[in-house]
Amino acid sequence: MTLFELAKQQGKAKVAIAARLDGVLADLSSQLPEGDAVVEWITPATPEGVEIIRHSTAHVMAAAVKSLFPNARITIGPSIENGFYYDFDIDTPFTAEDLIRIEGKMAEIVKADQPFVRDELGKEAARSLFPGEPYKSELITDIPDATVSLYKMGDFLDLCRGPHVPSTGKIGAYKLMTTAGAYWRGDSSNKMLTRIYGVAFASRKDLDEHLRFLEEVKKRDHRKIGKDLDLFSVNDEIGPGLILWHPKGAKIRNIIEDFWRAQHASSGYDLVFSPHIARQDLWRTSGHLDFYRAGMYSSIEVEGQDYQLKPMNCPFHIQIYNSGLRSYRDLPIRYAELGTVYRYEPSGTLHGLLRVRGFTQDDAHIFMRPDQLDEEIFKLLDFTLFILGSFGFENYDVYLSTRPEKYVGSLDNWAAAEAALKNALERKGIPYEVDPGEGVFYGPKIDIKIKDMLGRSWQCSTIQVDFNLPERFDATYVGEDGSRHRAIMIHRALMGSLERFFGVLVEHFAGAFPLWLAPVQIDVLPVTDKAADYAFEIRDRLRSAGFRTEVDARNEKLGYKIRESQINKVPYGLVIGDREVTDRLVTPRRRGGEQLPSMTVDAFIEMARTECNNRAS
Repeated sequence: MTLFELAKQQGKAKVAIAARLDGVLADLSSQLPEGDAVVEWITPATPEGVEIIRHSTAHVMAAAVKSLFPNARITIGPSIENGFYYDFDIDTPFTAEDLIRIEGKMAEIVKADQPFVRDELGKEAARSLFPGEPYKSELITDIPDATVSLYKMGDFLDLCRGPHVPSTGKIGAYKLMTTAGAYWRGDSSNKMLTRIYGVAFASRKDLDEHLRFLEEVKKRDHRKIGKDLDLFSVNDEIGPGLILWHPKGAKIRNIIEDFWRAQHASSGYDLVFSPHIARQDLWRTSGHLDFYRAGMYSSIEVEGQDYQLKPMNCPFHIQIYNSGLRSYRDLPIRYAELGTVYRYEPSGTLHGLLRVRGFTQDDAHIFMRPDQLDEEIFKLLDFTLFILGSFGFENYDVYLSTRPEKYVGSLDNWAAAEAALKNALERKGIPYEVDPGEGVFYGPKIDIKIKDMLGRSWQCSTIQVDFNLPERFDATYVGEDGSRHRAIMIHRALMGSLERFFGVLVEHFAGAFPLWLAPVQIDVLPVTDKAADYAFEIRDRLRSAGFRTEVDARNEKLGYKIRESQINKVPYGLVIGDREVTDRLVTPRRRGGEQLPSMTVDAFIEMARTECNNRAS
């Protein structure tokens, strides 16, 4: 009996597209083993079912491409988050018109309800079925097993482990999205292929919701908003991945930095500064040359010695700590720096502010005794969540990343560090997931991924316990017994990269920053030239009260001025007409279009101050 026959017996044939047979995903054409077996039906409503639909859709797309472009050589086509892709070796890249044709051919294949038929063959027999397909031949060679599995669908044959939907008619809703270049097997020394990306879902409703989501993502793209609002730019003459902050963007950045400095000063941190380069030996001692060389730039020769652009701030902070004798009474010592670092990122991975080559970390390193570790991590969690909440991020996922395969230090120290992080999370009552093997080479860490208005996750905050670098740099303190003891160190970033954090903020707020962050907080909008003098008087009063205020005194209609202010996402426009001049009032309008009652300037200042104090509201 096959799984499909069992599904018919149990009334599941119309909804099941695959099954988990004794814990292993299987096609419905699979035969049941003799004796008892545990069968769980996989439907399109399950995560596994959606993934199977996406993988099957990739095969349908490849079949459509081979039908329309017989000379295209096929490679691989996995399912990915929200969809799938397939890579092709083709002489001329696909055009937007080609994607429309391919989608049309896919619709024909789906309508034909062609079955997916699985077969297993010896490797040589399988290779003979792919004449003129060198990539499939290479994949077959690399498979360690004596046999390989294949799936046939109409005239199309592909190498695949499966499982797949029973037939193409079971495929849900899909759409081809875009093309991109991709090296074969991700290796830049191999040939560049053409990749087609698509999205696929179990139903048309799910697909439509996803397409609406993508439209919202497009509207919120920080690169577009950054250009529209004149916040930042990237200049090819300067180099990719290096950011130019324009006056408005720099103004927001300064507000963020001032807030950051004030909070650190009141939380027991000392602010420090460090240079942008150092002798290469420093990075050899720290271990970065051994573990992080791929992310570092080539050395710079200075007077016959090799120097290195800094990828991290931590070795500098350790040297500041080591510049004097430390007592157990001095600890913990907390150093914080907005330190600019430089890391090599391949040009294909650069993305606006979110992936750059030079960025500023809100970095801090805390030196302490072993008995202070638990409490310090607990305080750090409070501090981190306060900072994130101040910028409107209340939802997040937390991960405890444990020892990686390549690591330094003793297993006892790793166990102690992991236990301290775990205890702090549980004491704080924060739900978390363990991320095995994702710690850094010198210690385990807590990663906090914030969620924006669209529910997307962004890695920003991290807390890392380090027994290793204090040992490498001999960072000690004099204990109560008068002898030297090894300090423990915590690496910590709250916002991570300021560039990345700013990019996330832009997309989170769609450029409509809360009042306390907006580069221009208030536009004063005189209705006529006769109101201009009073408008400039209001501007000066608001500026004296600490608000970033401009006057639009152009000879334009009021509606035009209001629209301009809203396009620039200024939180408030103060309309000044004859009545406001006579009664010494202002009439505020919020950027969303809401008009508030007329009020005195003092009343508006008080209202605006309250809103600023609430920060992200």
